[in-house]
Amino acid sequence: MPEPTKKADETETENILPPEQNKPQEDGTAPGKEEKESDIMIVILPSDENSSDTTSSSEDEDDSSTADGTNESGERKDSVWSMGDGVPEEAEKQDNSQKSVLFIEKPKSGSISVGQNITFIAKVEAQDLLRKPTVKWFKGKWMDLASKAGKHLQLKETFERQTKIYTFEMHIIKAKENYAGNYRCEVTYKDKVDSCSFDLEVHEVSSAPSIDIRSAFKRSGEGQEDAGELDFSGLLKRREVKQEPEEPDIDVWELLKNSNPNDYEKIAFQYGITDLRGMLKRLKRTRREEKKSAAFAKILDPAYQVDKGGRVRFVVELADPTVELKWYKNGQEIRPSGKYIFEHKGNERILFINNCSLTDDARYHVTAGDEKCSTELFVREPPVLVTKGLEDTSAYIGDKIELSVEVSEDDANVKWFKNGVELPLEGKSRYKVKVEGKKHTLIIEEGTKADNATYSVMTTGGQSAAKLKVDLRPLKILHPLEDQTVRLGKELSLKCEISENVEGKWYKNGQLLQPSDRIKMYHKGRIHRLIIDSSLVEDDGEYMFVPDSYNVNIPCKVHIIDPPKVHLDGLGEGNTVTVVAGTKLRLEIPISGEPPPKVMWSKGDKWLMDSASRIRAENYPDSSCLVIDSAEREDSGVYRIMLKNEAGEDTAHINIKVVDIPDPPEAPNVIEVGEDWCIMNWEPPACDGGSPVLGYYIERKKKQSSRWMRLNFDLIKETTFEPKKMIEGVAYEVRVFAVNAIGTSKPSMPSKPFVPLAVTSPPTCLAVDSVTDTTVTMKWRPPDQIGAAGLDGYIIEYCFEGSSPAATTESKGNNDSVQINSEEADGGKTQTEETTPKPSEEWIVANPELTDKTKFTITGLPTGSKIFVRIKAVNAAGPSDPRLHPQAILVKEVIEPPKIRLPRHLKQTYIRRVGEAVNLVIPFQGRPRAKVSWKKNGAHVDKSQINIRNSENDTIIFIRKAERIHSGKYDMKVKVDNLVDKATIEIQIVDRPGPPQVVNIVDVWGENVALEWKPPKDDGNANITGYTIQKADKKSMEWFTVIEHYHRTSATITELVIGNEYYFRIFSENMCGLSDDATMTTESAVIAKDGKVYKNPVYEDFNFTEPPMFTQPLANTYAVSGYNATLNCSVRGNPKPKITWMKNKIIISNDPRYRMFSNQGVCTLEIRKPSPYDGGTYTCRAVNNLGEAEVECKLEVKVIYHGVMTPGEPIFLAGQKKLHSKDF
Repeated sequence: MPEPTKKADETETENILPPEQNKPQEDGTAPGKEEKESDIMIVILPSDENSSDTTSSSEDEDDSSTADGTNESGERKDSVWSMGDGVPEEAEKQDNSQKSVLFIEKPKSGSISVGQNITFIAKVEAQDLLRKPTVKWFKGKWMDLASKAGKHLQLKETFERQTKIYTFEMHIIKAKENYAGNYRCEVTYKDKVDSCSFDLEVHEVSSAPSIDIRSAFKRSGEGQEDAGELDFSGLLKRREVKQEPEEPDIDVWELLKNSNPNDYEKIAFQYGITDLRGMLKRLKRTRREEKKSAAFAKILDPAYQVDKGGRVRFVVELADPTVELKWYKNGQEIRPSGKYIFEHKGNERILFINNCSLTDDARYHVTAGDEKCSTELFVREPPVLVTKGLEDTSAYIGDKIELSVEVSEDDANVKWFKNGVELPLEGKSRYKVKVEGKKHTLIIEEGTKADNATYSVMTTGGQSAAKLKVDLRPLKILHPLEDQTVRLGKELSLKCEISENVEGKWYKNGQLLQPSDRIKMYHKGRIHRLIIDSSLVEDDGEYMFVPDSYNVNIPCKVHIIDPPKVHLDGLGEGNTVTVVAGTKLRLEIPISGEPPPKVMWSKGDKWLMDSASRIRAENYPDSSCLVIDSAEREDSGVYRIMLKNEAGEDTAHINIKVVDIPDPPEAPNVIEVGEDWCIMNWEPPACDGGSPVLGYYIERKKKQSSRWMRLNFDLIKETTFEPKKMIEGVAYEVRVFAVNAIGTSKPSMPSKPFVPLAVTSPPTCLAVDSVTDTTVTMKWRPPDQIGAAGLDGYIIEYCFEGSSPAATTESKGNNDSVQINSEEADGGKTQTEETTPKPSEEWIVANPELTDKTKFTITGLPTGSKIFVRIKAVNAAGPSDPRLHPQAILVKEVIEPPKIRLPRHLKQTYIRRVGEAVNLVIPFQGRPRAKVSWKKNGAHVDKSQINIRNSENDTIIFIRKAERIHSGKYDMKVKVDNLVDKATIEIQIVDRPGPPQVVNIVDVWGENVALEWKPPKDDGNANITGYTIQKADKKSMEWFTVIEHYHRTSATITELVIGNEYYFRIFSENMCGLSDDATMTTESAVIAKDGKVYKNPVYEDFNFTEPPMFTQPLANTYAVSGYNATLNCSVRGNPKPKITWMKNKIIISNDPRYRMFSNQGVCTLEIRKPSPYDGGTYTCRAVNNLGEAEVECKLEVKVIYHGVMTPGEPIFLAGQKKLHSKDF
């Protein structure tokens, strides 16, 4: 808890107040007595005329409140309150960061001494409140202080209308010790409540230090009634300086030790201590606890004080007088001299320092052997007295002002004050101080009204004050403003000269002028100028210059003149105005002139004087308007406007042009028709309506409809258009609109009806089907687009090599030349050459009549010749573009090696059930006609049991009802001359198996029966996949399934009913299902009722672990490029093996073209749309802890080229155009 503020603090607080507030009371109370009851002002609220005050107090309120609340002029200072001194710093640093519901400022804790005053303040913002909130003050939790208001407690409420803030104050007067405690302020508004707690600490009054501070601050002369008192207001009096009586010496060191650290600077200034920082360091060192010394019986005092020019005596007492003693000053040894005198008296050692100066203000220490003691010496300068005080001074604004004072010492430290506030004299201050020995002068370069004040000066030994009055110098008008007449647009310049260099303001017609880009104001010395660039009519009026601070004005008048002028800037080129026929024209022409000119309009030689006519003129102060009601084409022409006034005249000509919409164009013509389009044209309209035609709109409709549809939303400037997106085979009509700047014309007459029709697209997939020595068979596919006209048939044309197949071909998108691709032997690059056309026969039609087939044989061709072939599709719209075979065809039968294209599903065993049909188609290739032969298990096929049909491209094996005797290995051989290709197919016909051979009851114990049986003799040509065991009670002989899909040939049947007799039967099972019959036990198993001791058999743990083993290997596979391919195998192993796929011994991982599956031991690798580059050796590796296994196969990816699958070459489906290098 902080200590109460000392009396020295109170003195200092009053010492810094302005002199006006330190005047003695009118009731004669002594200043010394008043200072005991003084309060420190910590809250100052500015008074507000709009504030409403409500104070609750008792009738026995102290009469002295009138004196406290009234200033010298009798004005009430309701908003100024005083609080007790000694407020702790912790209260000032209280954290107010927490948000409140209603409070914007909360009361803060405080600490005062007994008898002092304190005020607590709470503020509430009323911005969102409809009425005044309710505030209560409590002590503790429940004691309401509203009933305790009286002499020692006052509650106050104020409302500031400008800021809309309620201020609630609790004033505690002359506090007592029992006032201390916890207080609470609570504010409520409707359903909102906010409260804040705060503490009050009341301390007992502590005794003042024993130092006679008043003697240290004494400034008065001897013999006056206020001598010896702290009457600061008396310092302002000018009095005769008298010799002060001698004062008892004041120990500055003791004064500093007992003073507040905030007073150190003031005390240092009063007692002439210049090295304040050094003083603080020494003071800190002296406060350290001194240790007991063995060499010194008495050490030096912590500090000594001496006046400048005086004598000081340092004394120490030694415990051992024989010890050598040395004195030091700031670490330098002191030698005896006239200034420093050493003296010995017994054990005492004394150092005298004579005629002390400021250089002797230092740290001293004395050493005795290894020990030393030290002290501080403070040299105090004598107080500086004011020998000649300040005098009241009067001056004019702008003058140089000097205030002088003389002191008793040269270059003394003097402080200047203005109305009690110290003047800033450093930096760019307008106050300067001139020091000439003992004379100090305050200089103000250019005096202003703000310099009116009371100026005071303070030294360490005196004060002086005087009043400065700065008035205006009488003003004289040396050169007044002159009236001016200025032409419009010229510069307006006003100038005046006055006797004083002061600022001023310019007014026009009583309104203050502000400087801008056009209005410029200049002030140089005593001359003031107003310049307005490019004067306007609005600048006409009365101008006045008013100097600042003077009740003087300098007037003049300005008149602006302007000759008449017609402004046609807003009109078009050649002053032409265009108006639409039938509309009203109101042409407003801006005019200017001062005075306003007379306006007259005319057309040709006719003046427009009639104000009620269809064509008339309307005049206004700043414009003239030509009005034409319902404009007609005859109103076109040149109109003249003439202005005239006393300053001159002006004339202008305006061309009026009346325009209309254009005439409709003639009916359009349709010149060409396509599948869903046509081409149409038309002629421009005969009359454009006086405005150029900007473009045209096109509309169309179906002939049977009345609804027209706009085809273009952007204008078409040409007279040709191509409508699109029509329905083929439907009749249409079109029409045209002409558009100019005025509008759109009426529509033209409709065109003649037309029907869109189109030829088909060229046939597709043209390819060679077969070639003999005299014939060429071509095949193709119908066109992609046939259209509404349908397809009537095809025309087949050919020409011999040497003719130009493209010379007579008019097609879109077909090749214009034949290209030859060859591989260069050295670089392997593709070389493209264009065949040079040679003159030969024209195209020959192979079919005089149209054919509707998509296959045709050209006959009668010479052997060894080369021909080009093209096909055209024909419909009602005509022949389509031809489809040309890209290469010349050699008319010669070519031997093609046989090649069997075995389907993928036939590369593995082909399984069918008994009774199902077998229909296998195996394509092959080879020319001329290949010979196909079949063998079964090495013998020729019996065609009475198996039907075989061969064609040019495939062979078919057909069995209507398969029997098990049809199973076996079938060998196919395709032979062309001496060339042979073979393939093998395995066919497996499966059926249900027979029943097991014998079923025996091996053992019966408890509720269990052990069975054994032998596999069936007939497995149905398929592996046995399991057995189904059933039981039946001998009494009912109803069979119930016990076990299904059992793989072993022995089983134990459990949970049988004791006392019953059972028969058992077993079915065999393969991929076709259960056997038709079952084998039953010959004997029955009786489950005896009497209990038997059953001994459980000992079974050895079966080891199910095994290394990986592939049960189904990979098979070599052929894949077609562009179609997904899969590789399958099956593996078993325990633990479950990890499967890894490899291509050419490189692991496949993170490749999106491959997908890998593993389900119940079946491993699948899917290759998405393989290419010839995906061919190679694929390996499947299975690895677990017991070992690893691998299987591999070869994958060959083939492409289709002219119906022949060829590995490694690009893919061309039959009839597909071959790509040339230039197409890339």
